[in-house]
Amino acid sequence: MTSSMTVIASALALTFTTAALAEASTTLRVAHVWPGGSLIDRELFQAWAESVEAASEGRLEVEVYPSQTLAKSDKAYESTVSGIADIGASAQGYNAGRFPLTQVVELPGVSASSRQGSCILQALHEQGHFAEEYADTRPLFMFTTGPGYLHTRERLIETPQDLEGLRLRRPTPVVGDMFTRLGAQAVGMPAPEVFTAMQRGVVDGLSFNWEGMKTFRLNELAGYHTEVPLYDLSLFATMSRHTYDGLPEDLQRVIDDHSGMEWSLRAAAVYDELIRQGRQDAEEAGHEFLVIEDALDHPGWGPVLQETIDRYLEEVGDEAGEIYEAALRLQERCET
Repeated sequence: MTSSMTVIASALALTFTTAALAEASTTLRVAHVWPGGSLIDRELFQAWAESVEAASEGRLEVEVYPSQTLAKSDKAYESTVSGIADIGASAQGYNAGRFPLTQVVELPGVSASSRQGSCILQALHEQGHFAEEYADTRPLFMFTTGPGYLHTRERLIETPQDLEGLRLRRPTPVVGDMFTRLGAQAVGMPAPEVFTAMQRGVVDGLSFNWEGMKTFRLNELAGYHTEVPLYDLSLFATMSRHTYDGLPEDLQRVIDDHSGMEWSLRAAAVYDELIRQGRQDAEEAGHEFLVIEDALDHPGWGPVLQETIDRYLEEVGDEAGEIYEAALRLQERCET
């Protein structure tokens, strides 16, 4: 073999070797807010990672970073846009003002469980109602937490007027505005910080779903629970467009197969189980409960909740009203 042929052969061998190594495995970094080892971490994100690795025959490796270790809860989306994470998962509400159309599903009365809320949210997304809000990433699936209630340390909240003077962790600006109108001090903070804040007396209570009460151990601190559905927090798992576009087509199909309604409902199943466990924990601890039935028609709570809905839809505009009506039409299809 001549020297020139040897050089060509070596170059081709190097090219093929490099291509093979590049195809051998691609590592995807998943950043999420939930505690490591929690049911959501294990049964949703670790399960997603294992399923992706198996379906790709090891060509996709997935590293899961729970507990805000790769990106803080309010930076998870932006970290995906910038490429710090390949996939980010958190709450839309941690990104104030960025997802106003998506957060229509958070309004009181839209859903009664994580399954129903997740189905409604994912269906609206697939219908293209708020595609522009995610134009800089590629959403995998969306889901919700189930209804969020009131939980307090010192006394039971029976009427909206009982909120006056309390310092309450707000889950979203919409609920925070409601608290402020009722004379409470609304305190914004990510969910992982609430336990310490309550323990130190920074807040007197919070609005949260039962999953959060269990996952973040808040039943240890709050013994009074008013089950009036103030919101249903929306959540996302979304992927860097740059990362997705850089995958070969067959691996893109693996990601596509691990997206959409199936995974939305799988997330919801984990949440609804945690909701059951969270309330059961509070019952077994002997906590005090007040259940507000038919909250939107309740003489005390109904006007407050309706004003919250009306103010939000007016602030966001006509498109929000259209999405709200579409969400209500999906309720029966997404029945609990």
